[in-house]
Amino acid sequence: MAPDSGAVVGDDGLARPLWASVDPLLREYYDTEWGLPVTDEQGLYERICLEGFQAGLSWATILRKRPAFRAAFAGFNPDAVALFTEADVERLMQDPGIVRNRLKIRSAITNARATLELRQDGGLVDFVWQFKPAETPRPAFHAEIPTQSPESVALSKALRKKGFSFVGPTTMFALMEAVGMVDTHLLDSHRRGSSGIWPAPGL
Repeated sequence: MAPDSGAVVGDDGLARPLWASVDPLLREYYDTEWGLPVTDEQGLYERICLEGFQAGLSWATILRKRPAFRAAFAGFNPDAVALFTEADVERLMQDPGIVRNRLKIRSAITNARATLELRQDGGLVDFVWQFKPAETPRPAFHAEIPTQSPESVALSKALRKKGFSFVGPTTMFALMEAVGMVDTHLLDSHRRGSSGIWPAPGL
């Protein structure tokens, strides 16, 4: 690990955080997806659900199970998931491909219904993105990356008022990182500034 940056230079010559430097799946996710803007309802609903399922687990676990999650939850189409019944909950509890946690499964269904309700109030995307902060962290080391922020606390409270669950402040900060609302790429990472929302280092 570079002593002055916290980033790790890979065999391809590119610098990444330690968490994205070893596992090929995490590396691909970091290079091609993490931190890029998600501005469609279905995509944002999926991310909220997966962040909720991740609580207490590693993101690598969720990422490996994502194809099974998508199959189990109708591609995270909120219109379809909102119609799930207790029979579907029981069916999903028997699915070894996903995280079989009854509360989290029910939360995904609840959040689908809340997503549909939000369409009367501007929609999920505008609702979530209104909490984008005015500034983003500029971490050189992993230890400098916060785990929550005033905006993630406010987003958590606002979503809970709208009927969402498993949307705590830390989970919502992870969401904000994943969908580009904040840029917590390390300053020396080759992905810093890649969202197109926040400037690259030195700008």
